[in-house]
Amino acid sequence: MADTESELGSHPAWAILSWLSSLLMVFGGAVPYIPQYRDIQESGNAEGFSTQVCLLLLLASILRLSFWFGKHFELTLLWQSIVLIITMLALLHLCCTVQRSSRLSTSRHFFTDFDPRYFWAWSRFLDYVQFCLTFSVLCLVTTYLLIDSQLYVETLGFSAVLIEAMLGIPQLFRNFKNKSTAGMSVKMVLLWTLGDIFKTTYFIINATPVQFWVCGTIQICIDIAIFFQVFIYGQGEHEKYI
Repeated sequence: MADTESELGSHPAWAILSWLSSLLMVFGGAVPYIPQYRDIQESGNAEGFSTQVCLLLLLASILRLSFWFGKHFELTLLWQSIVLIITMLALLHLCCTVQRSSRLSTSRHFFTDFDPRYFWAWSRFLDYVQFCLTFSVLCLVTTYLLIDSQLYVETLGFSAVLIEAMLGIPQLFRNFKNKSTAGMSVKMVLLWTLGDIFKTTYFIINATPVQFWVCGTIQICIDIAIFFQVFIYGQGEHEKYI
């Protein structure tokens, strides 16, 4: 049996398939946000998209990077985290640009104000970058100090995948609050679902830590719940974005 698996692993076709699946894992997580980015860009309105989705994915990706130093997992997942951080920052930059051009109020809020009332509702893209850098340094320093603690490292990894599993919750809540999915890209949610199914299958096949595939299953359930909202609420005047 071991010889058969070794032969499969050395087969050119199998090697190409493995390489393609890894490539899909690295960049596939960013693909769902392309339709949402284009919708915001074309409509000039970011109100239907919850930027807290970006917050959760940034937190999860930064925690996962820190987790790697304590427990090396596949480099594919490490690169995926880096790509997702870049993607979320690009989406936040667009949202900040759109909101700044349409903002009627003159009040401005900054990360350095340290006002919890305006957390993740800052006026500049720079504030979001400052938060990410601060959180990254905090995680890396803490990981350096507690690198020998098995409990800390495992908790770090579980926190990363659990936060990522909650990715769709802010969008689910915003849709519920608005009683509409207007401004949210249905294509994004569809790609979320397909990506989460592929990702969870990948985790199981590659025997990644149990935290990864359990939380991947939770993500699929949340994706399905958002689809139910699309059927229940509709997209109102933004149906053209489907």
